[in-house]
Amino acid sequence: MSQFFVIHPENPQPRLIKQAAQIVREGGVIAYPTDSAYALGCHMDDKQAVDRIRRIRNLDDRHHLTLVCRDLSELSNFAKVDNVAFRLIKNNTPGPITFILSATREVPRRLMHPKKRTIGLRVLANRIAAALLEELGEPMMSTTLIPPGETEPLNDAHYIRDVLEHELDLVIDGGFCGFEESSVVSLLDETPEILREGAGDVSPFKV
Repeated sequence: MSQFFVIHPENPQPRLIKQAAQIVREGGVIAYPTDSAYALGCHMDDKQAVDRIRRIRNLDDRHHLTLVCRDLSELSNFAKVDNVAFRLIKNNTPGPITFILSATREVPRRLMHPKKRTIGLRVLANRIAAALLEELGEPMMSTTLIPPGETEPLNDAHYIRDVLEHELDLVIDGGFCGFEESSVVSLLDETPEILREGAGDVSPFKV
């Protein structure tokens, strides 16, 4: 049965953030708020936890998983980013936009698209998520919490606990954080390509 933490959305309690980070480090799967909707998260190097998330969401290995990062300094470790792409990302983060980029060798193969060797990367603005990532000291694997057969993300922490309490190790209640998936922008080519228009302003990427 999952634990349930109520964390203040503007001033996250350090004690609860430390406990949440420890759950992730120990292989836990969590539901947590982002700046677009609630998401599932786990340690990026934990294969069993990643597999659990794929089962919860009923995802195959062709679905892009996302590495959520503390800041732009982590991007170069996990993605190949030229100067133009870096400026675009810098001008539009943090926020609810996931960028598809070519993955470096630092990215575990199970997190990449199997044929394209690409990865989704995102820098979050949500203060709870940012505090959690800062405490972890490294990116976290993440994907929007959309149940199989549904089209919209879950956005109520109590409902998430009721539905998934036996599938998750922790649900973080950070209040309402939105009900849209993030926008997804590919920066694999010279011209940005908007793959999904959701939360966030994608006008800078329209040509």
